[in-house]
Amino acid sequence: MLPFGAVGVAPTAEPIDTTTEVETPEHVRFRFRVAGPARRAVAYALDLGVRGVIVAVFAFFAVLAGASLGELVSGTTTGLLLVIVFLTEWAYYLVFDIAWSGRSPGRRAMGLRVVDASGHPLRLGQSLLRNLLRAADVLPMGYALGVLVMARDPRFRRIGDRVAGTMVVLEDTSRVRAPILIDPPPTRAELYALPSRLPVSNEELDAIELFLRRASSLSPARAEELAAMLAPRIAARLGARYLQPSRFLAAVYARARDGEAAGERERASAARAA
Repeated sequence: MLPFGAVGVAPTAEPIDTTTEVETPEHVRFRFRVAGPARRAVAYALDLGVRGVIVAVFAFFAVLAGASLGELVSGTTTGLLLVIVFLTEWAYYLVFDIAWSGRSPGRRAMGLRVVDASGHPLRLGQSLLRNLLRAADVLPMGYALGVLVMARDPRFRRIGDRVAGTMVVLEDTSRVRAPILIDPPPTRAELYALPSRLPVSNEELDAIELFLRRASSLSPARAEELAAMLAPRIAARLGARYLQPSRFLAAVYARARDGEAAGERERASAARAA
C-alpha cells in the first residue's frame, strides 16, 4: 500500500481544460486552447473602442472641413463619414485578419487568434465569410444568438465560425517552460513506493503536468476536484490507495521524471562504454 491513505472517487474521462485536438493528414496531433465567450467579449470591446476612435477621428476632420468650406462640401463630408463607418464595421476585421494572421488589435491584446478548424492559418475567404455572418450572430440584439450557439459548441464557435470552418484559440506565447516545483517535495517514501517504470502514458503525463502548472492559480477545492479526474485511473493500475489526489499525482509525476532521467543516464553511460 502506498503512503497516501484512501479515497473513494470514481474515475472520469472529462478533460481538465478547454483544449481541442487537431490531427493532420500525416497523423500529427496538435492541441489548442480554445477561447471562451468571456475572453472574446473583452477582445470585442477593445476592438469596438479602436473602431470608435477611427470614426471619431474622421468625424473630427469632417466637421473641420464642413466649417471651413461651408455648405459646398457638407453633403460630401457626411457621405464620406458614412462610408468610413461602414468600412470600420465590415472591413476592420478583414484587414487585420489578413495583415496580422487572424488577429485584430483586441484579439492581440487578449492573446487570441482565429485559425482554420484544422489548425492552419486563416484564409481570406474564411475571414470574409465569418465576418459577413456577424449580421446573424448579433441577432436579435447584443450577439445573443452568437453567444447561445457558442455555449452549445465544444469549441465555442459562433455561427460565423461554424460556416467558415474556423475557431478562436489562445496563443501559447511561452518559449521555455520553467521546471515544475512541488511544494513540499515528495518524500523518499512516496517516490520509492512507486515503481520506477510507471504504467502511465505520455498523454496522461502531459495532463498531470498541465494540472500541476495550473494548481497554484486554483482554489484548493477546485484543484482536488481536477486531480480526482485522473488519479483514480492511475491508482487502479498500481493498486494504490491515497488520501489527497493532487499529492498522489505530484508524486507520480516526480517519479516518472525521475525514471526518465535515470534512463537517460544509463543510455549515456552505455554510449560512453561503447
